[in-house]
Amino acid sequence: MSRRSGILEFAVLGLLRESPMHGYELRKRLNTSLGVFRAFSYGTLYPCLKTLVANGWLIEETGSTPEDALAAPLSGRRAKIVYRLTAEGKEHFEELLSQTGPDAYEDEHFAARFAFFGQTSRDVRMRVLEGRRSRLEERLEKMSASLARTRERLDDYTLELQRHGMESVEREVRWLNELIESERAGRDQQRSTPDGSARQDSTSGESGGLPRRRDVNPPPDPSDDTAK
Repeated sequence: MSRRSGILEFAVLGLLRESPMHGYELRKRLNTSLGVFRAFSYGTLYPCLKTLVANGWLIEETGSTPEDALAAPLSGRRAKIVYRLTAEGKEHFEELLSQTGPDAYEDEHFAARFAFFGQTSRDVRMRVLEGRRSRLEERLEKMSASLARTRERLDDYTLELQRHGMESVEREVRWLNELIESERAGRDQQRSTPDGSARQDSTSGESGGLPRRRDVNPPPDPSDDTAK
């Protein structure tokens, strides 16, 4: 399985965990909620869905209501197929959520993982955020060293482009620092609760979680080549 198809399967399972959907609804959600999937077609989505069905992680159902099933024969159109997550699919998605290997820190995979942080445990969120930060700090170090070696040979525009790329990575590192500190603050707040009980956070789906923040800007789009 390619890395790209693996990310798509992860995102599809995550969205269907929220509710069953038609293929059209899935594609729309992938386009609007997950920027990494802006440019992909039904020709990419449906083979992915067929694979997930074959693996037993999804099932196909005809229509979402009795009215849908009746409308198709009367209109002469095929009934819409609704995709629903199975118990095995939910278990597989939860297993994927718990993984914190190097792939979780890469640009496209990190964006997909972050979109489902609300369903992810705090410990896993912290490992992914810290891993992503370390990866970007390594990238910054390499970019800085490369710029120092080639500065004298670059024209003003190429030099400015490289500086812009570095600034984009630096901005994401600052954003990650803020998120990590917020996660730690939420954990410390839970530990300091007088009766030891866990506070339920509506944004995280678990005890504690990321406090609501109005001053955090999103990171640069991972599809922006200048940020790599």
